[in-house]
Amino acid sequence: MPLTQDGRDAIAGMISGNLTPLFDNANAHLGVGDGTTVFSTSQSDLQGTNKVRATMDSGYPDVNPDADGSTNKIRFKSTFDGTTGNFTWEEWGVFNALSGGIMLNRLVDAQGTKASGSTWVFEVDITVKIGS
Repeated sequence: MPLTQDGRDAIAGMISGNLTPLFDNANAHLGVGDGTTVFSTSQSDLQGTNKVRATMDSGYPDVNPDADGSTNKIRFKSTFDGTTGNFTWEEWGVFNALSGGIMLNRLVDAQGTKASGSTWVFEVDITVKIGS
């Protein structure tokens, strides 16, 4: 999953103790947009004309959601209600603020077109791996 330079710096800051957790339930957001611009590590926001962020659902982000402790997975989950994100979803990212803030990652990934009145639940899993 493409990590941004800002995302890399935030992770380094948290590991070194220079930053408090930035992607907890109070701060983390999933953002979606209609941009198709190729990913660049220097991007700090979604690239589309239409874009929106949603807060985390209760209990998210969830560390090791598979409950076996071996996946090293972080699951982010947001619900986009009937009035939010009604456009073609072509890109998404994980953020630590409703606007501005740090975009941890961005992926150009067609998800379909969300119609007005429909509710979509969007989940993103980030797996942390060791080794090569």
